[in-house]
Amino acid sequence: MGDMRILIIGGTRFVGRHITEAAIAAGHEVSLLHRGRTGADLFPEAEHLVADRDGDLSLLRGRGWDATIDVTAYAPSQVESLASVLTTGQYVFISTCAVYAVPETPGGYAEDAPLAETAGLTSEEVTPASYGPLKVLCEQAAVKLFGPGTLIVRPTYVIGPHDHTGRFTYWVNRIARGGEVLAPGDPSDPIQVIDGRDMATWIISMTERAAAARATAGEKGQTAGTDPLDGTGVFHAVSPAPPFTFGDMLQAIADEVGPPGTTLTWVGEDFLLAEGENGRSLPLWSGGGHRGALNTADPAAANAAGLAPRPLARSVREIRESEAEYATGAEITPEREAELLARWRSRS
Repeated sequence: MGDMRILIIGGTRFVGRHITEAAIAAGHEVSLLHRGRTGADLFPEAEHLVADRDGDLSLLRGRGWDATIDVTAYAPSQVESLASVLTTGQYVFISTCAVYAVPETPGGYAEDAPLAETAGLTSEEVTPASYGPLKVLCEQAAVKLFGPGTLIVRPTYVIGPHDHTGRFTYWVNRIARGGEVLAPGDPSDPIQVIDGRDMATWIISMTERAAAARATAGEKGQTAGTDPLDGTGVFHAVSPAPPFTFGDMLQAIADEVGPPGTTLTWVGEDFLLAEGENGRSLPLWSGGGHRGALNTADPAAANAAGLAPRPLARSVREIRESEAEYATGAEITPEREAELLARWRSRS
């Protein structure tokens, strides 16, 4: 299509950065609203609108965009304040699979699965417990304020280059070092990921479809409908379809970048919790809770609408090639890993 005006709220860091790259590659005119703190020197071909979304947004008033993609809303008041000044053909909200109530058992839930309870929220402070419920309220505000043509995207763990969280990148680089690798918990625990580049390309294609549907409807004197294939609705951006496990993921990484002699030693959940380890020190591990069942989202709707994730091995290879020295400081140290492995072996 290549002729849309797209506003991206964020757009200079990880997920937003990939969406910006996809929009520019598709030939669209891109505006970025950001605070100027991260990636301000990126994308000179885009318009940079420097503002804090929690402050004065009057610089958006009186202007219009064909689509607005919101990467950084975590509280419903942020959606509401944006809607009060924004004129846009479509609003795209990047949400999360954390909006769901945790399924009783893993098994491929769809987009109409029960959502997390919001009645107990007393503030908009984002915590591990409030993150999902607040995103539920964001989604509800989005549809109320921007209409049924809203596109809501629910990913699980996003991976790929420029990931400031370093979660998946940790496993790529750790396994690439070889030796005995501490693998946390149960290898049958479910997991899903999505390469941010594939999600971004798909999101831009969905906004193009929505714009085309609005144009066609306008020519006929009609109002655009809400056909999911026309770039509207709610979708899981996840890969692969369940069942896929933590063991599958680590083995796929090992097959791609692990040197000869690399071994995965699975260390029990109870032991790790007693040692004070969790999903921050050992990234992507559910850390003893039942929330791993959230990583069994059914991607069928998004796949039918054109989402085409690249093979995991390709993501692993490309991450390793581009970010072999990347580290966040949050992962477990080699010394601590060796200590835990020794203690686990002696206990066993």
